[in-house]
Amino acid sequence: MTSTIALPHNRTIHRTVLDNGITVLVTENPSADIIAARLFFKAGSRWEAIAQAGLSHLVAAVMTKGTEHHSSLEIAERVESIGASLSTDAASDYFLLSLKTVSADFTEMLQLASELLRTATFPESEVELERRLALQAIRSQQEQPFTVALDRLRQDMYGDHPYSLSGLGSAETVANLTREDLQQYYQTHFRPDNLTISIAGRITPDEAVSQVEAILGNWHTPLVSLSNLDLPIVTSKPTRSTIAQETQQSIVILGYLAPSVKPETMADYAALKLLNTYLGNGLSSRLFVELREKRGLAYEVSAFYPTRLDTSYFVTYMGTAPTNTEVAFSGLKTEVERLCTAPLSSDEIQVAKNKLLGQYALGKQTNSQLAQIFGWYETLGLGVEFDSQFQDEIATVSAEAAQEIACRYFGDPYVSLLGPADAIGSVV
Repeated sequence: MTSTIALPHNRTIHRTVLDNGITVLVTENPSADIIAARLFFKAGSRWEAIAQAGLSHLVAAVMTKGTEHHSSLEIAERVESIGASLSTDAASDYFLLSLKTVSADFTEMLQLASELLRTATFPESEVELERRLALQAIRSQQEQPFTVALDRLRQDMYGDHPYSLSGLGSAETVANLTREDLQQYYQTHFRPDNLTISIAGRITPDEAVSQVEAILGNWHTPLVSLSNLDLPIVTSKPTRSTIAQETQQSIVILGYLAPSVKPETMADYAALKLLNTYLGNGLSSRLFVELREKRGLAYEVSAFYPTRLDTSYFVTYMGTAPTNTEVAFSGLKTEVERLCTAPLSSDEIQVAKNKLLGQYALGKQTNSQLAQIFGWYETLGLGVEFDSQFQDEIATVSAEAAQEIACRYFGDPYVSLLGPADAIGSVV
């Protein structure tokens, strides 16, 4: 089944579903002799049990370390000998294999990717090595005050939901993961009907689909269907957590539960993305100007609102001198609340739109970026049409709508404070 989707700026995406369920997206871009591909699976930390947190990350780290036909060194030499790149990664809502090469070597790289997807062996020695590296990374994170405070906030907000933990997992969960756990995850999620391949570069849609069909078309879908996830419902019960540490700065984080990226919440999602840009994106953002430039309260200050399949979170944070902890907390909370009590002007809304849409356009310049964003949208279940839908939604957000959304979502925040005991103890 093949369809063609026309997007703004004369960009056309060709979408084909092979007989075994693989979805192939092709964006022809002949401007450079480069082809980038992103192979997405509906996997990632969202599909992990809490007791196995960090499993996706460990699978990604070990998957390239050997197949039934090639050793870890042979795989690395094969990629480097032609100047290509190949990597794996796990995020909250997907698992990803990325590759980039000149067009003449694309078939060879796709064959290697197929090997990794179908015959990875997860050698015990490599599992142990990558486990040690993961545990080292976890220990390193626990020495970073912001990461510690954010981890506590996530745990308070998400409880038993997989989003509550870092993608690396915890020292306890990673220490207990076995090679058999990795193999079970691999066998469960790596299957053709769970795969989207997004290709961008100097290749025609017919050529791309033909090559995918030739290399992966004989990959059979298992008879057992993928089971549906039964995740806990995230409910709002704002809490305040304090972590006493003798640090040189206090970390102040406020979190608000926010909508997932679903059709039924698209207007809210777009408005919050716009408010995030206005509030905490860059040196001209309200938080930076008001709290750092005018009042000198912040070493760093910003906001973020990640796109998620399940309930997301809108976070504002600040690093400040311990003596300023109480006033910094009050200032950060006040700036968020102002979005509800004082509507933005038409000029402020327009500047935020221009900034957000400009950055969005700049994120779709290279073949790698194009393959990433369209494959991501398809994997999230939004379809590549979301590219234009998102821009249209942003363009229609009014000052009144932004204020109404702010009032609805920015009530009592979850709070995470880290710093010297006397400093964070003064916050009321």
